[in-house]
Amino acid sequence: MYTDDVLFKKASKGNIDAFGKLIFEYEKIIYNVAYRLMGNTEDAKDMSQEVLIKIYKNLDKCKEIKYLKSWIYTVTTNTCIDEIRKRKNKYTESLDSENNTEDGEILRQIKSDILTPEEQVLKKEKNNQLQNAINQLPTNYKTIIVLRDINNLSYDEIAKITNLNLGTVKSRLSRARKALKNIILNKEN
Repeated sequence: MYTDDVLFKKASKGNIDAFGKLIFEYEKIIYNVAYRLMGNTEDAKDMSQEVLIKIYKNLDKCKEIKYLKSWIYTVTTNTCIDEIRKRKNKYTESLDSENNTEDGEILRQIKSDILTPEEQVLKKEKNNQLQNAINQLPTNYKTIIVLRDINNLSYDEIAKITNLNLGTVKSRLSRARKALKNIILNKEN
């Protein structure tokens, strides 16, 4: 059984097996950040794959394992933001959108063995409402909300990831939360 430090050294030298074992604990984090920034599962899966490739190709640029988590957040956030910028003026349609059939419109639903159908609908509705509200935020606000409130990163980690001053992170988070609250409250009225 290798320690993360040994796996990191082997992975940074190109060992695919070591990389796979090392990245196993970060896959969910990468996907969750990508999902929150991109807004849908298919884009999140695509971005996660792209991030994993970037991490593998550039792992040698991360000098020590203690910086790995922050570096992974940085790569994930930047990859998603770059994609959002590329798409800004391009029309896209979500694969999660409604499908028109002869019997009416139907939604694609993700099956879960854990939740009952009613619980799934309620959870999905809440998540969709939150995600729709997050999607309406400017990218700089969206990034801060996702990193702090969704992924529970510290202010210092967010400052490193976004290359912002600590005070800027705190004030931007405050403004982002107010904007998100206004979006949610305006939808309820």
